[in-house]
Amino acid sequence: MLKVKDLKVNYGGIEAVKGISFEVPEKSIVTLIGANGAGKSTTLRSIVSLVKPASGTIEFMGENITGKDTNEIVAKGITLVPEGRKIFPDLTVLENLKIGAYMRKDNLTDDLNWVYDLFPRLKERHWQPGGTLSGGEQQMLAVARALMSRPKLIMMDEPSLGLAPLIVKGIFDIIKEINRQGVTILLIEQNANMALRTADVGYVMETGSITMTGTGAELLVNEQVRAAYLGK
Repeated sequence: MLKVKDLKVNYGGIEAVKGISFEVPEKSIVTLIGANGAGKSTTLRSIVSLVKPASGTIEFMGENITGKDTNEIVAKGITLVPEGRKIFPDLTVLENLKIGAYMRKDNLTDDLNWVYDLFPRLKERHWQPGGTLSGGEQQMLAVARALMSRPKLIMMDEPSLGLAPLIVKGIFDIIKEINRQGVTILLIEQNANMALRTADVGYVMETGSITMTGTGAELLVNEQVRAAYLGK
């Protein structure tokens, strides 16, 4: 579904992403793991053109989308759940969800019902300002808002950041359920253990380069990965 080839991204004079290549098969869960500053978030931001690549190509569903406008990329079926959630705190849950569907002109009822089925807590709180929700609820809202555009591929940047372990498990259960319902997922996650247990395929990024790849299960038992990212 997504093919990234020889992608390079610069910040000023610094090469943040150094010619990486990877693929995301349709209906899979793929994760990028690595330390802070490895280039993971920059990679996701370049896919949706929030950062312009210096070189390389990004293909989605067989089409070259490198450097296209972000609106156009969203319309083609890619959404990003950014690190830190970035919900609108003064707007209600429902208003936040409707903003996720801002490019759509059709009826939203079915999709609102869908995300409320996935996140019953949001239905209970649909009238509340987003800023009054707990951290876990705000993360649910950020994911639900991204789903309102009916994406084929949803990219998530650190969905478990700052959340209690029990809430993290719930978020990952929802990620797996979204995938079961046919949405492809590209995931960046500091919690490498949870990410690799959830993902079909994993890539390890270090200082702007991909240094290792394998199935999630393979990387979980890899000694280098365990020493560097799993604390064992």
